[in-house]
Amino acid sequence: MASLFPKTLTPIHFLHRTRPRIRTQTHPSKLTSIRAMSSGSGQRVFQLRLDSLTGNSEWVIIDEHDDQSFTEKFRQPLLATTSYLDMLNDSTRNRAYREAIEKTITKPCHVLDIGAGTGLLSMMASRAMGGKGTVTACESYLPMVKLMKKVLRVNGMEGRIKVINKRSDELEVGLDINSRADVLVSEILDSELLGEGLIPTLQHAHDNLLVENPLTVPYRATTYGQLVESTFLWQLHDLPNNEAGARDGIRLNPPGLDSVLGVKRQQYAMYCDPIEGEIKPLSEPFKIFEFDFSKRPESYGETDLCIKATNDGRVHAVISWWVLQLDREGTIYYSTAPRWISSPTNKSPVDWCDHWKQCVWFVPGCGISIFKGEEIQLLATHDDTKISYNLDSKVPTTDVLHHGLTTGDMQLVLSPERAAIYGDREWRLSMLKTVESVLQGRGDSLCMVADDSVFLPLLVAQLSEAPHIISLLPGLKERGLQYLQAAANANHLPPNCIEILGKRVKQLTTQDTHQKKVDLLIAEPFYLGHDGMLPWQNLRFWEDRTTLDYILSEDALIMPSKGILRACAIYLPDLWKSRCCLSKIEGFDHSVVNDTLGACGHLPEMEEGPCLPFFVWQCGEFEVLSETFDVMEFDFSKPICHCQGKSQVQFTKTGVCHGFVLWIDWVMDLQNSVVISTGPDKRYWKQGVKLLASPRTVGPQESRNVQASCSAVLEALFDPLKGELKITTDFR
Repeated sequence: MASLFPKTLTPIHFLHRTRPRIRTQTHPSKLTSIRAMSSGSGQRVFQLRLDSLTGNSEWVIIDEHDDQSFTEKFRQPLLATTSYLDMLNDSTRNRAYREAIEKTITKPCHVLDIGAGTGLLSMMASRAMGGKGTVTACESYLPMVKLMKKVLRVNGMEGRIKVINKRSDELEVGLDINSRADVLVSEILDSELLGEGLIPTLQHAHDNLLVENPLTVPYRATTYGQLVESTFLWQLHDLPNNEAGARDGIRLNPPGLDSVLGVKRQQYAMYCDPIEGEIKPLSEPFKIFEFDFSKRPESYGETDLCIKATNDGRVHAVISWWVLQLDREGTIYYSTAPRWISSPTNKSPVDWCDHWKQCVWFVPGCGISIFKGEEIQLLATHDDTKISYNLDSKVPTTDVLHHGLTTGDMQLVLSPERAAIYGDREWRLSMLKTVESVLQGRGDSLCMVADDSVFLPLLVAQLSEAPHIISLLPGLKERGLQYLQAAANANHLPPNCIEILGKRVKQLTTQDTHQKKVDLLIAEPFYLGHDGMLPWQNLRFWEDRTTLDYILSEDALIMPSKGILRACAIYLPDLWKSRCCLSKIEGFDHSVVNDTLGACGHLPEMEEGPCLPFFVWQCGEFEVLSETFDVMEFDFSKPICHCQGKSQVQFTKTGVCHGFVLWIDWVMDLQNSVVISTGPDKRYWKQGVKLLASPRTVGPQESRNVQASCSAVLEALFDPLKGELKITTDFR
C-alpha cells in the first residue's frame, strides 16, 4: 500500500480558502484524498482524516460498494464543511439553471454534465428531453458519486443517466462515451470564476468530448471589477506598515524580508456587503474578461484598462465579481455582484450564499493615491486558474533578498486574517504585557513555544535577559526555522537564541532541552491549517501541554493560562436557510443527501446538526439576542480532561433565534488581566455556529409575546479523546 502515497513537498501556507466543494476537474478534491482503482471490484478513494488535537492523521478507505455511512467513518458528516448544501439551497441558482436547460435543450440529444455533483443538472437535462436522448454525468469524487446514485434512484432516474466516476479529462469517446456530446451543462465555478479549473476543463471538452459549435449552459461568463478605498481591507494585507507603530519593537517584515512573510498576491473570496459602509468606491464598475463556454478558451489572456477615478482617495483593493449569462439569447442571468452595484443584469441581487462571494485583490503596500477625474492604468491577466491585476508598475519584481536568502527559500504565506492579527496593535500589546509579566524575575529561563507562532519566539527573545527559546513549529517546520533565523538576525537578536526542533511533541525528551526543564510554555495559540476549523480545535495546545508535562519545571508558567468557552444566542436567517435540510429542488427529491452534507435546519426529531466554523460577520443578516455567557473553562495548568458546562441563557431582545455562536476567549495570564477574545465582534477569527433544528421565538422576561421563550439552557461536553464538543439546548 505504501506506493499509493508518494512523498510530496507541500508549500507552507497559513491557509485561507473559501469553503471547498470538491468539484474541480483539474484538482479532484480540496479535501485531501487519493483516488485508486480497485481491480474488478469498483472504485476506491483514500480520504485523509485529521485529529485536530494531536495533529495526527490517518487514511480512511471509502469503497464504491461500502454501505457504512460517512458520518460513522469520520465522526461528523464528511461533506459538512463543503459548500454543497449551501449551493443546493440556492434557489435563484437552481431556478436559473432549470430555465436555461429547458430553453436550450429542446429535442433528444447527447448531454454531458461535467462536475455533476448530486446529478441535479443531469436530471434537469433528462427531464427536458422527456426521458429520451442520452445524459452522461461525470463526477470525479467517489463520495459524491455514491450520493448521486442515491439521488438518481430516489427520483427514478437511475436508468436514464450514465454516471462515470472520472475526471472529465480522463474521458474518451468510444471507451467511456459512445459519441461526442451535443450539449454541455456544467457548474464548475468558484468565487473567482476560474479556480475550479474552468478553462482546462472547457479546453479538453471542446478538443475531445463535444461536437463542433455545441450548445452550452451556461452560455457566457463576464467578470467585472471596481477600485475601492477601505482601511479594513488595507489592514488585511499590509503587515509592514500596520506593524510599524507597535510598541514591542519587533518587525516581522524588516527591510530585506518584505517578500518573505505576507499575504499572497491573489484574489480572496469575501462577502463584501457587510463592509459596504467601510468601502469608498473610487471608480465605476468596469468589465474585465468575457468567457464564451461554447468556444474553446485560451489559457492566457490580458486586458489593459484605463480607469477614471470618481472620487479622491487611495486605492487599497480591486473588488471583483462575475455575471453568468445562462442562455444564448441573454434573458437568464445570475450575478455575484455586491448589493451596491446596479446594472441591467443585477436588478434584484440574489440572496446571501456562502458558495459564491465577491473577490478582493489587495493593492500592495499602502495603496495608490488618486484624485477625482485622474486616470489609472490597470492590467488584468488570467491563466488557467486565476485572474491577477497590476496597478503599479513600480512594484519590485526581484525575488533576491538580503541576508543571503531568496523568496523561494522560506516564503511563509499568511492568510489575510493572520496578517491583520500580526499587524494589530491591540493584539500585540496584549502579548507584550503578558510576556513581560511572565518573564519578570526569571533570568535564565527556558521557554518553549508550542504552536506555529512566528511572533512569540521573537518577542520572548527581545524581552529576555538571556534568551533560550525552543520553538516547535509543528506545521511550519523547516521553513519556519529559516524564517525565524533570518528574522532574529534582522531584528538584531542574539545569535542562535531560537532553536527549532523538528520533532513531534510525543518524541521530545530532556535531551532535546539539554537536560533542562521548561520554565515557560507558551502559544497564541495558532496551528497551521487550523484557520478553517472550529475554535476549540486550538485546544491542541492543551493536549501538547499535557504531553509535555514531564519536561515542565515544578513552577512552570503556562500561557495562555486558560480558555473560556463563551456563547450567545443569535438571529441568523441567511445562514440557517442555506444549511436547511433539502427536500425537493426544482421537482427533484434530495432528502437522501442531508446526513452526508451536514444539514441543520428542519431535522427530524432527536437529530442534531453539526457545529460548523464561520466568520459570523460574513454570514449575511445577524443580530445577537442574548448576553454573552460562559459555558465552561479549560484550565491549562492541569492535564487535559473531560469538561462539562451548563449555562442559563437570558434573552435580551425579542426575535427569532436560529442558533448559538460559540468561541474561546484566551486568558493569557494568571491574574486574568489580559484576555484575547475571538468572539463574533472580532472579524479576524472564525466562530463555531450551532444551528437549531427549528428556529425559536425568544424574548426577555418582560416580553409580552406569550409564544416567546424567555430562557434556555445550553449544555456542552468536551471529550478530549475525540477532540469533540457536544452541544445541546433546551428552551423554556
